[in-house]
Amino acid sequence: MSTLALPLERAGRRDALRLDWMVIALVLAIVLLGLVMVTSASISIASRESGEAFIYLYRQLVLAATGLVCAALVFCVRTDLLERISGPLAVAAGALLLLVLLPGIGHEVNGSRRWIRLAGFNFQVSELARVLVLIYVASYAVRREAELRTTFLGLLQPLGVLGLFAGLLVVEPDFGAACVLFVSGFGVLFLAGARLRYVLVLTVGALGIGALIAVNSAYRLRRLTGFLDPWADPFDTGFQLTQSLIAIGRGQWFGVGLGGSVQKLFYLPEAHTDFLFAVLAEELGLFGVLLTMGLFLALVWRVFTIARLAAEAGLKFQAWLATGFALWLGTQVLINIGVNMGVLPTKGLTLPLMSYGRSSLIVTLAWTGLVLRVYHEATRQVRSPTAMRESPKGRSP
Repeated sequence: MSTLALPLERAGRRDALRLDWMVIALVLAIVLLGLVMVTSASISIASRESGEAFIYLYRQLVLAATGLVCAALVFCVRTDLLERISGPLAVAAGALLLLVLLPGIGHEVNGSRRWIRLAGFNFQVSELARVLVLIYVASYAVRREAELRTTFLGLLQPLGVLGLFAGLLVVEPDFGAACVLFVSGFGVLFLAGARLRYVLVLTVGALGIGALIAVNSAYRLRRLTGFLDPWADPFDTGFQLTQSLIAIGRGQWFGVGLGGSVQKLFYLPEAHTDFLFAVLAEELGLFGVLLTMGLFLALVWRVFTIARLAAEAGLKFQAWLATGFALWLGTQVLINIGVNMGVLPTKGLTLPLMSYGRSSLIVTLAWTGLVLRVYHEATRQVRSPTAMRESPKGRSP
């Protein structure tokens, strides 16, 4: 049984706090595995930068603790409030993405302007903005359900909003985050009942626009062509990928042992962030890879289960919120692993809940608190004598 019920006295009646222990256990397992791998992957670079081998472990622990506090705070927010203010939240997301582009406000790192510096801390605004946009998409799927299910314009309007935000992300540039946002939002709209023929037409159009954006930049074009044959230029455009493939190949069945990675010793760039998966594969082998992928798959499956539970309780907005999280998590995990294995072009995306990423870890943990809130409200609604048991007319999440 995955529910913790704590009796609470409220307004003369007994209520209960219901937590999904499966989600909590899976998230903690992934975070703990991430802590181990970040420590192993960062020892060399940490020693060189600060002389303290475990500095990234200490920072990651602080970030994880901050994320858990944020998750607890988000859990206390009623989801119907989020539904009511979804419009202002989308406006706030747009404002954040515009602010980060302004000189003097946006902080530039490696040619990308993605961060706002707050009290010595670089916060990547795209992480929070994507959550706010998906809250708006979930709200739209409920408010305009009939139009979404029957008309082309009903699907085109929210996709226009998604395209606008994705465009702001591309300007930073953050093509990977733009892809994750668009795929996640598009997936929610499809599951909410958008007609398949409209989805196919717009999918082809979106792929065409994405291709034009990719080839319009010499930088992106080099990354695209580089991943197709990284060995053609292993010391320039293909350097990261070749080092990642070497690391994965060395892992074989059970790895070279925790801490035994050679590629993390200044060969593989971003070993503790974007390419943490390659270090994991080298040190833990195929066994560790399957374990990691199994944990993420189980988490995505469980969140989809919570979304279905909310749908069966008649909580459509809450169902689409959980669906958005599951799609976002699954999409980013697939892209990160695909990049590390050379299946996809190199993108600057972290492995959620595992990589050393300040904003990513905090926001993902906070969003987990929102999923737990959905579970709490759905189970309370189902067990209530007056529960609404009608499922939404769209496809079940």
